Amino acid sequence: MSSVRGNRQFFPLPLIALIALSLPAIAAGAEVPAVQAPAAAGSTAPRRFAETAHVVAVEVPVNVVSREGEPLRGLTAADFAVYDEGAAQRISQFEVLDLDALAPAAAQPLRHGQVEQLDSAARRHFLLLFDLSFSSPTAVLKARLAARDFVLRSLRPSDLAAVATFSLDTGFRLVVTFTPDRSQVARGIDTLGLHLPDESVVKYDPLHFLIAAPGSFSESVGLGDLTGRQGKMDAAVLENLILIRRAAERDDQDYTRSRITSMTRSLGSLAHSLNGVEGRKNVVLFSEGFDSKLMLGREELGGDEEAQDAFNIAHGQLWFVNSDNRYGNTKLQGVVHRMLEEFRRADCVIQAVDIGGLKAGGDARDQPRGSGQEALFYMANETGGELFKDANDFGSQLDRLLSHTTVTYLLTFERADLKADGAYHHLRVKAKLPLGARLSYRSGYYAPRPFRDLDPLEKSLLAAEGIATAAPRNDLEVSLLAAPFRASEQQAYVPVIVEMAGGPLLQGHRGDKLNIELYAYASDARGEMRDFFSQRVGLDVKRGRKALAAAGVKYYGHLDLPPGDYRVRVLVRNAETGRTGVRSLPIKVPSYRQADPSLLPPLFVEPRPGWVLVRERDKDAGQQQSVIYPFTIRGEPYVPAARPELAAEQPARLCLVAYNLSAGDLAVSSKVIAADGSALRGGALSGVERTQTGISGLDTLVATFKPTGLAAGSYVLQVAVTDPATGRKQVNSMPFEVIR
Repeated sequence: MSSVRGNRQFFPLPLIALIALSLPAIAAGAEVPAVQAPAAAGSTAPRRFAETAHVVAVEVPVNVVSREGEPLRGLTAADFAVYDEGAAQRISQFEVLDLDALAPAAAQPLRHGQVEQLDSAARRHFLLLFDLSFSSPTAVLKARLAARDFVLRSLRPSDLAAVATFSLDTGFRLVVTFTPDRSQVARGIDTLGLHLPDESVVKYDPLHFLIAAPGSFSESVGLGDLTGRQGKMDAAVLENLILIRRAAERDDQDYTRSRITSMTRSLGSLAHSLNGVEGRKNVVLFSEGFDSKLMLGREELGGDEEAQDAFNIAHGQLWFVNSDNRYGNTKLQGVVHRMLEEFRRADCVIQAVDIGGLKAGGDARDQPRGSGQEALFYMANETGGELFKDANDFGSQLDRLLSHTTVTYLLTFERADLKADGAYHHLRVKAKLPLGARLSYRSGYYAPRPFRDLDPLEKSLLAAEGIATAAPRNDLEVSLLAAPFRASEQQAYVPVIVEMAGGPLLQGHRGDKLNIELYAYASDARGEMRDFFSQRVGLDVKRGRKALAAAGVKYYGHLDLPPGDYRVRVLVRNAETGRTGVRSLPIKVPSYRQADPSLLPPLFVEPRPGWVLVRERDKDAGQQQSVIYPFTIRGEPYVPAARPELAAEQPARLCLVAYNLSAGDLAVSSKVIAADGSALRGGALSGVERTQTGISGLDTLVATFKPTGLAAGSYVLQVAVTDPATGRKQVNSMPFEVIR
């Protein structure tokens, strides 16, 4: 989270004042008392949700290259055929992602709307995995430079990248999750998860999007800079790598095999977890590998050891022959084979980078060891990847290879008969192609499994994917409101209201305890994550299930953001069933330093009773956050509606918040916009009154809106405030629904 917190002098009443409202009290967030039925039913009908058939959409990304090795363009759905366990499937959806057409230059940013239109399965995923146990410390230290250069200069704007480490002591460790935020990925590569004592570190991010405060480092730091702060960082990381290496060093072959077995099992579990991440995953493994003779046996012929073994075999002295050295260890081969099969089934390709040549000459801390290129080649080749022998130049080599995936054809078919048993299904894709063209596609997929059976890493990656792509998910009915209030000239306090309809939250849920996971992140125009909050909410629904189903949960959190354009990304998940809702919302934080007029979205006073209100908790302090509540009218707090539901012909109260308007009368007008974008005659704004706030530059206007003449449905209320003194008009809008 951003380490800078602006002064919050602009709110007249504390948040705890909401307890005085007739709605249920706001809870601290960790544990919420039993849900009580509302005192009055109210006039608003409860939200409805319907049970639907469980249909699984299977997405198959396909890459096609010509005989010359160039991406093949111009294919249509009619050119492909998909077979699931040998049975032909109907292609229900066909999409084409051409990275060259989308953004020709790697440095060209994508607009928020462009990013959200991209299907996750068609986007390229890169996991930069650093092997800390089978690699020398100085080689790992230098490999970071090539990795950092690749991330900052070679990835396309639509690509997602992650950073992780593996060691025998800790196993797989995710440093930064799959994200479009290049700066956090670069920081993850620089530090490999090690924080320096004097650096600014964000509070714990459960999804691993942020490992350092935004703005605390720069992408422009020289890749070879070993002086000053960079040199200090390198020294700290090197010391940590040496400690890891020394803890892992042994000479005994059996112990070495056990280390390899431990590594392969850990990587196999990683591959299984990555199956939940849609699309092809390129696992870029930075390692020196292990002695392949321990697994594959001796390859050289004609040596003294080979001659001695041949003599012993010819004379029947088999007890003198080390079969593992000669033929390889079959048990170890089986373990490695199972690991690679997990990678293939999860649509993961290992791109192995041999960093053995990056060791500093004469460094006594690096012990001499056999070449591991054969093992690295074996792992890469068995998953469809390549071995890069020159780590310093692997970026340009990988660029040539990845040009094959510049064009992706996304084939989707649907299965309504899949059992939720996690069974593996083999896929085959055929295509009408020119002579010499080649297909590349996933070899199969896993049927869904119950959410409770997923391991913690799988659950974390699924949540991170929802935040990174921000593609809407509708398992849960989630509505979102965010409004930037001035905290200082350099910072805005942005309350985020998340509404969760109770019916979908409880659908399929058993038991008296409802656990909800909530994650909210704000990304800027460059895709960098600027702030976040997350919380797990526990609700005792033993006595209030019906009340919760009739209304829902309303959560209050906040973000601290400097001026700029952002997208707020929110994911809500039932921690038991895995039912998920994802919503995103663009917001603009004005530059308060300029003292320009600005208008926040129209804020409807919540007309519906029965909400369970939960507020954020400051995890840093380990207690409730004592903040000033921004939503007030004449000093009295109110609860805003994230998705206003207005009864037909019934007046609704709303609040307009503005900054830096001139004194005197203001002209306020409104317009109702239909779902198709057309302006309507219905709806009327009346009784506009300017109130006194006692805060310089802050205006609060109250008004009444009546949805006159509007049929039931979804609309947008657009409000304009014109300053007669200057003629400047400020416009903002808010979606709303009319119900019968």
